[in-house]
Amino acid sequence: MKSESRGLAPTSAAVPVPLRSETLHASRFTSHESQVGRRGSLSYEFEREGPRTILSRSSCTTPWHHFPPSYLDDSGCANTWLVNQSGGLVGGDHLSVEAELHAGTHVLMTSPSANRVYRSLAETALQEVRLSVGPDARLEWLPEVTIPFAGSRFRQSIHVDLAPGATIILWDALASGRVAKQERWAFASVENEICIRGLAPPSEAVPVPSWSVVERYRLVPGRLPESVGFVGSWDYVASLFVIGDAVDADVWKRLDLVIATILEQRPGLVLGGISTPAAPGLAVKLVAKSAPDLTATLEAMWAAVRKELWDLPAANLRRY
Repeated sequence: MKSESRGLAPTSAAVPVPLRSETLHASRFTSHESQVGRRGSLSYEFEREGPRTILSRSSCTTPWHHFPPSYLDDSGCANTWLVNQSGGLVGGDHLSVEAELHAGTHVLMTSPSANRVYRSLAETALQEVRLSVGPDARLEWLPEVTIPFAGSRFRQSIHVDLAPGATIILWDALASGRVAKQERWAFASVENEICIRGLAPPSEAVPVPSWSVVERYRLVPGRLPESVGFVGSWDYVASLFVIGDAVDADVWKRLDLVIATILEQRPGLVLGGISTPAAPGLAVKLVAKSAPDLTATLEAMWAAVRKELWDLPAANLRRY
């Protein structure tokens, strides 16, 4: 599999965008809010203390629940769980996650189980994520898959700001539905936006974005069957972004070849492609036939990325 732009590659662009660009997109997510559902927020702030990253500040409101980070190896990485006590989202919910990583920190954020979106007759469940990664900091965003139930409505935005020297591994996966119950592409609508921006070294009081990588899609399988298109014959769709200006060009080339080899190991079960976005890094788009195929592919790619970028093994996340 050649590593230049391929058919399943996500959209990327290197265009100037306002520093607070999330307000442009968040407005269309919140302009039609109703009074039903929950308003839950989760906020973290991390700092470097000696060889470890520590959680210096946190807050949460229902249905989010806070757990202190754990340390699964000697790297000092703060492994942090995103726990929704309600088990999922219902129509009218508006949940948010914010995290600020100060200089030199290393944080892995994941979830203990899938993000379930339940049926809704009218209201949309919203989830907004804003991540700020400071100079020379590392963030690994690896939540479990989102499962939209039949008749559900879901909108998500993930906005990331990277300071000079910062690196992010960002994984986002969507199931076609409750596959075991034959709910395939039966949700009402799913909208998703991922925006990763690199901030130039601040020459003034306000840092200026120097590039951005954007992926957007909207699926309405009930109204427009053709909108699902080729993906309709698969049960899982996922994106992996590995972005950072502190990585040498030869490392990106090696990692490109390694990931391409991983994507070819399950012919007929996993299909993917790699592209070089308008930013230092790689973007991977893939589809999979089953959850085990998706998980095994992610774990292999994640292990390869950690090895090439930081000479670290993949952590044992110990999900129960």
